Amino acid sequence: MGEWIYNSSFDTVMDFAVTVDNVFKRYGQVEALQGVSLSVRPGELFGIIGPDGAGKTSLFRILATLLLADEGKATVCGLDTVTDYKAIRQRVGYMPGRFSLYQDLTVEENLSFFATVFHTTIEENYDLVRDIYRQIEPFRKRRAGALSGGMKQKLALSCALIHKPDVLFLDEPTTGVDPVSRKEFWEMLRRLKEQGITIIASTPIVDEARQCDRIAFINEGRIHGIDTPDCILKQFADILCPSGLLHEKADNRENYVIEVDGLTKRFGTFTAVDHISFKVRQGEIFGFLGANGAGKTTAMRMLTGLSRPTDGKACVAGFDVATQSEAVKKNIGYMSQKFSLYEDLKVWENIRLFAGIYGVPEAEIAPRTDELLQRLGLEKERNTLVKSLPLGWKQKLAFSVSIFHHPRIVFLDEPTGGVYPATRRQFWELIYQAADRGITVFVTTHFMDEAEYCDRISIMVDGVIRALDTPNRLKRQFGAATMDDVFQQLAREAVRTAD
Repeated sequence: MGEWIYNSSFDTVMDFAVTVDNVFKRYGQVEALQGVSLSVRPGELFGIIGPDGAGKTSLFRILATLLLADEGKATVCGLDTVTDYKAIRQRVGYMPGRFSLYQDLTVEENLSFFATVFHTTIEENYDLVRDIYRQIEPFRKRRAGALSGGMKQKLALSCALIHKPDVLFLDEPTTGVDPVSRKEFWEMLRRLKEQGITIIASTPIVDEARQCDRIAFINEGRIHGIDTPDCILKQFADILCPSGLLHEKADNRENYVIEVDGLTKRFGTFTAVDHISFKVRQGEIFGFLGANGAGKTTAMRMLTGLSRPTDGKACVAGFDVATQSEAVKKNIGYMSQKFSLYEDLKVWENIRLFAGIYGVPEAEIAPRTDELLQRLGLEKERNTLVKSLPLGWKQKLAFSVSIFHHPRIVFLDEPTGGVYPATRRQFWELIYQAADRGITVFVTTHFMDEAEYCDRISIMVDGVIRALDTPNRLKRQFGAATMDDVFQQLAREAVRTAD
């Protein structure tokens, strides 16, 4: 294993950009960090990988001086995170998972605000952010809340860099961002590393972890190993690199449950969805892909009856989305990126609530709730508040609740964002079970390994469907080895850069 205790006989705190020595952090009965120790060299690109709830965010917040450890010691740039917190804050950049942007301020106003906080100006350090900021500069008068995910990501990174930090902390910075934007982001990080900036980034994505100099695997508040990416991914392959899933694809049923013909949505002079047409069969797993800003979210909102089309026609579960939107909503299931669960309700209360909303007969709710909890292995968590569940359990519960009323179709909007590989694999096992019962699964995802699990895939570019076929046929059509290669080819054709 690589070295990771900072106070060896050969090294001192000053030899490292960041040190953590036997740090503990507790929240009531929950031990978020249990004796964590690690060290990061100056100019290193250091990755932290682990499941949700493993302690990554708590560690970042301690290093960024936003949270006090209960025990142990941490230093940044040789400064103590407790006694020297003011000095540390001037020397680090921090990008939390939610981007930390002010949604009602424009791009330019956000960057100017962060520069002012650190007693500098955009002009003084523009050279450091030029390559990143110039990609969003044409939209400098646009509010941050109106930007696509990839553009928010670039703006947040610019804001974290504008005061020229020595150390950059990035807490899962690419969650919810499409593969092209993720690739561009890591290219930016490599350029920043070349400028001598020390970077510590957490990620649930194995391909991103591979780009680090070293990575630490953290789980249940403990560091289980620190070494090169190849060594760690090999050592913990069962958790971080689980084998793929096998599933018998849907047959050629002619029973279509989604029929779309020329569907169009305009916002003023901007055409978000431009005359798209396709059909989806019963029991099919249909992947609906596209880069941030391609129009897929707008299309999904029309198909679920949440937005009225400007032109064209779509029938979902036999109902017209424009004239029978309420009937559409009653005959589908829906799971958003945020899982749609009520955090302050117990597990059984969430199931009971959604069963009532979906019109499940009263006499069926209790026995079906028992059956669901047993199938998910959550019998002992019946009375647990949802906010106390690990992310993977929330995810499985949210999906199961979305199909509790046995809908003909379930729409899943990036359901596995921020979830590490083993948990994503378990979630797809649930998807396969639903498809085997005849439920059509309409899913958006930014993970191209998940695209391989779909029966068919459509890829949107600039509001139109640019490709639609099975994963294998698409790879042959574009001469690509993986679906990621296909996606990269098509997404780079895009002209527009924001919704």
